[in-house]
Amino acid sequence: MKTPLLIGAACLLALLSTIGASLPYPILPPLFAAGVSNGLNQFLGLPPKLLFGLALTINPLGLLIGSALLGPMSDRYGRRPVLLITAVGAAIGHAATACALLLESYPLFIVARFITGLLEGNGSVARAMLADRLDGDLRRKALSWLNGAFYMGWLAGPLLAGITLVWGITVPFWIAVAALLLVAVLVAAVLPVEAPSLATTSWWQVARDRHSLNLLREPDLRNLFIVTLAYTCGVTAFYEFYPLWLVEVPGFGARGIAWTTAAMCAVMTTTTMFAGRPFKGEPLLRARRFALITASLIGLLAASNAWIGIAAIILYGIPHSIYNAIVPNWCAERFGAHGQGAVMGLISTTFCLANIIMALVGAVLTLIDTRLILVLGAMLTAWSAWRMQTWHASMARDDRDKLEGALQ
Repeated sequence: MKTPLLIGAACLLALLSTIGASLPYPILPPLFAAGVSNGLNQFLGLPPKLLFGLALTINPLGLLIGSALLGPMSDRYGRRPVLLITAVGAAIGHAATACALLLESYPLFIVARFITGLLEGNGSVARAMLADRLDGDLRRKALSWLNGAFYMGWLAGPLLAGITLVWGITVPFWIAVAALLLVAVLVAAVLPVEAPSLATTSWWQVARDRHSLNLLREPDLRNLFIVTLAYTCGVTAFYEFYPLWLVEVPGFGARGIAWTTAAMCAVMTTTTMFAGRPFKGEPLLRARRFALITASLIGLLAASNAWIGIAAIILYGIPHSIYNAIVPNWCAERFGAHGQGAVMGLISTTFCLANIIMALVGAVLTLIDTRLILVLGAMLTAWSAWRMQTWHASMARDDRDKLEGALQ
């Protein structure tokens, strides 16, 4: 396959996948926090905000498992078959979500969101596909463009949800079904058929012995996990609960949330077009600077009024997109020997774990005040920036020691 077609296929795959994943975000907060009783927010007599937090948690739980397994699975069985199966399966999950909303069945909604998350953990496979076929500046640019495609999906998904809700609450999910089936057709049409693997291990052995969390045995990869987890805990606290903030502070409904999210993602996508350019200096230190800016904007949202908060939400897209243009490429260069699928899977798994942690913590803190989870997110992101500084110094010392040992 020619390189432009490979990059284009990966980016379109990312775009269509995240459209399906992002559709529910403008829909859920009004269902659980607008004060109108329904079968979803009255399950077992639990507080609606708690049910909202659990609904946010279950999809990332599926993503956590899928991201840990699908990257290594694609190392073993090939990128094409894994992407094809997961795209079709995620489409089925969105169809089940639509049925759950029609029936107002909270248990079915939870099961459907879990299955969808499990199969949409294939972002690590798309990243690995680019990381193992490209290198140098082209790989950095391609991964940045891939991030841009993911962000564009987060823009298109909420926007489509806000526009199509007038025809019914399930319409956005049927759009997701169509988009993911288009992904499957795309994968089948443009990705090359890979040579059969000579490995004799079963899929269960791959899942058990080669999942991404095995990388935590390596000290530097443990540090990567800690730093990334802290950063993404802050990011997911912001992303999961700023829609609730928009309902409570400026009083927005689904359309207002959709348009605010669209503006933020438009800024992210525009920034990504420039974020992949070469730069001087150490990547980790550069990422640290943008992590600090991200932490400041999350903190500003927690402490501000409606209009300043909306501005903070939109501007958040700038430092976060630059951070995400730096870190995956640096990881691919420094840790690629461990298997690109496994390394990218570890990054995706960490993000999913952060989603689960902050959704559970937020479900409790928002019972007191939604701003508390945003303050906690800002603190964790700032701590990750401090930890990047100390980790960079430690790696620099280790590299000097290895060089001196080789010269002796």
